[in-house]
Amino acid sequence: DARGSFATVTDAVLNVTWGVFVIDYIVNLVLAKPRWRWFYRHLLDLAIVALPLLRPLRLLRLVTLLRALQQIAGSALRGRVVVYVAGAASLLIFVAALAELDQERHAPGASITTFASGLWWAVVTITTVGYGDLYPVTDVGRLIAVAVMLGGIALIGVVTATLASWIVERVAMKDESEQAATRRQVAELADEVRALRFSLNSGATGGATPTHPQGTTPHR
Repeated sequence: DARGSFATVTDAVLNVTWGVFVIDYIVNLVLAKPRWRWFYRHLLDLAIVALPLLRPLRLLRLVTLLRALQQIAGSALRGRVVVYVAGAASLLIFVAALAELDQERHAPGASITTFASGLWWAVVTITTVGYGDLYPVTDVGRLIAVAVMLGGIALIGVVTATLASWIVERVAMKDESEQAATRRQVAELADEVRALRFSLNSGATGGATPTHPQGTTPHR
């Protein structure tokens, strides 16, 4: 609830920041090839630029950045999934609490009127618990709630997918080591069989053959 000169300064900062976002979107659109494909894949960016009410959600692009980094680095970041998920969840909760408070605090019958209540609501919503003690009463507040719910489900999906990928990788490594050990044992057994066969053949052909005098019959 800024007033006076402080309100003027904060409004100017917000307008300049929003202008930077607009320039960023236009430059990316002009440089994109093919342009229409980039446009269809960045409809959320267009909505954030076109609808000033959604400007706080611009920070959620950092969640996409974390996902992109994880895909590029592969298993290098898999062991740090807890850090990245915690950072993305904290960012989502903080931005959602601010956005919800901005929309709800002056609405008639609103229950989210402080930043603390906004944080509590964001935590409850992102975890899909939904106690019902705090809830949005405005249309924009409900849209923000939907975004938080979807973000929470996406974070759970990232954790589940990363954990499943790690388990599959570990099982594959174990299977590979067991198969290598089995192949090594089979090769050793084959070498022993060949050595034993060679020894038997050598004894059968190179040993002395008993002879008997002519006209005599060997004793049985």
